[in-house]
Amino acid sequence: MAETEQQQNEGNLIQRPSRFKRVCVFCGSSTGKRDSYRDAAIELGQELVARGVGLVYGGGSIGLMGLVSQTVHRGGGHVLGIIPWSLMGKEITGVTVGEVRPVSNMHQRKAEMARHSDCFIALPGGYGTLEELLEVITWAQLGIHDKPVGLLNVDGYYNHLLTFIDKAVDDGFIKPSQRHIIVSAPTAKELVQKLEEYVTVGGELDKNMWEVEQQQQVGFNTTTALQTEVALS
Repeated sequence: MAETEQQQNEGNLIQRPSRFKRVCVFCGSSTGKRDSYRDAAIELGQELVARGVGLVYGGGSIGLMGLVSQTVHRGGGHVLGIIPWSLMGKEITGVTVGEVRPVSNMHQRKAEMARHSDCFIALPGGYGTLEELLEVITWAQLGIHDKPVGLLNVDGYYNHLLTFIDKAVDDGFIKPSQRHIIVSAPTAKELVQKLEEYVTVGGELDKNMWEVEQQQQVGFNTTTALQTEVALS
């Protein structure tokens, strides 16, 4: 394996190359009750900066979303936040960082986050984080994309989820080969390195299916936006 190139860039040690240009991070709009969750968000942001990788996330300025985005932005990395108009008052407080792109609804948010990313990582979070995570896992299972999916399993936060998935494999609801769609590690550095080394498993990627999915999503969002505008006029 070739040695990793390193260079000093604006006071930050940059490791090159990375296979990823941008990583999508799913995480909570709360910081949780443990300091380790906050620390993990900051460490993940620092790891992305160190590797010269940009951040795509849900656009909020609070909770773990705020911590990871601020860390990447302060380190000189590119930050793209994608957030529905309806959530801007709930998930954005104070000054936002990087580029914030408002969208019509949650469906468009997820589609845009996926489209702009080369990889997915889930920090600790609640229902929204799980919903986003499981959707991209399902897309990988169906062959819609072949982008790596990682769990930052801070202090065993996702242990019970991983146990559930193992149970689903044992009981025949998930194929054993598809269990390996998910990569997990307890630290940001270890997880990102595993994702860099990840080799796609499962069925053949159906890029046509991905394109159709995106086109249908755009059409759905355009129609929904027009209907909403008419209803409010």
